[in-house]
Amino acid sequence: MNKQEKKVRRKKKVGSYQYGSVIFSVALALFVVGLFGMLLLHTNRLTSVIQENIEIQVYLNKNTSENQRNRIQREISTSPYVLKKEEKPQIVFISKEEAAKQFVKDTGEDFSEFLGDNPLRDALVVNIAPEFQTNAKLDSIGNKIEAISGVFEVTFVESLVDSINKNLRNIGLILMGFAIILLIVVVMLINNTIKLALFSQRFLIRSMQLVGATSGFIKKPFLKRALFHGAIAGVISALLLYGLLQFANTKIERLVELQQEVFIMALYGLLIILGSFIAFISTYRAMNKYLKMSLDELY
Repeated sequence: MNKQEKKVRRKKKVGSYQYGSVIFSVALALFVVGLFGMLLLHTNRLTSVIQENIEIQVYLNKNTSENQRNRIQREISTSPYVLKKEEKPQIVFISKEEAAKQFVKDTGEDFSEFLGDNPLRDALVVNIAPEFQTNAKLDSIGNKIEAISGVFEVTFVESLVDSINKNLRNIGLILMGFAIILLIVVVMLINNTIKLALFSQRFLIRSMQLVGATSGFIKKPFLKRALFHGAIAGVISALLLYGLLQFANTKIERLVELQQEVFIMALYGLLIILGSFIAFISTYRAMNKYLKMSLDELY
């Protein structure tokens, strides 16, 4: 006697669809956004490092005593244009002996052998705060410092300051433009992906309308799943980004010095929130569209 096999059909839940491809597509789009966000964080940190290293050289009169030098250094350190790290003014004293040793190291020539004397001067190297890093402001700062008794001359490389400011400004504008374009493309991609996934559910949506279900009741399971799937996609993209960052740290020397853990963790969290938010909004818009369609339009 042949036994008939019973075919058991799994009951399809309202709001369910082929979510695997949707999560993968959204995760990939968020990964691209995260990758660009990581680039922005590193670029921003690199910009700060460059700005922190813009400096002026304050050369002192010859035979300046230690007390005079300390007085000049104290007077400069209280000025607002001096860069401060942890409330400590970034001023370094370089004696003429240290400068001579560095010159010999860099050039391989000892000028004291044929000059019989060290013509260099003691100097203070002053790091300048970013808001004062323009040629006009640096000229004004130089004039103020040169008016201090015991100061011989103040120098800085004008062309370098102009070049740095111009390049940093251009890079910032380019990255901002790319960020806006990328965000628009990613939102459109996720929106279309979810819209196509919900397209297969349009007859189920219409059936629920026909039996008297309200719009809110129909939307609820779809929106809940959209939030959940968007969050999963965000987590996947964050994990991929974390793995790529760890790999890059092993391959690129000193890359870790440009990384600020607080901002990187915030970026991971933002990807999860962004995934849920875009998935929710896209699902909400698609649901409204299908709920308003006539029977003919559904076909």
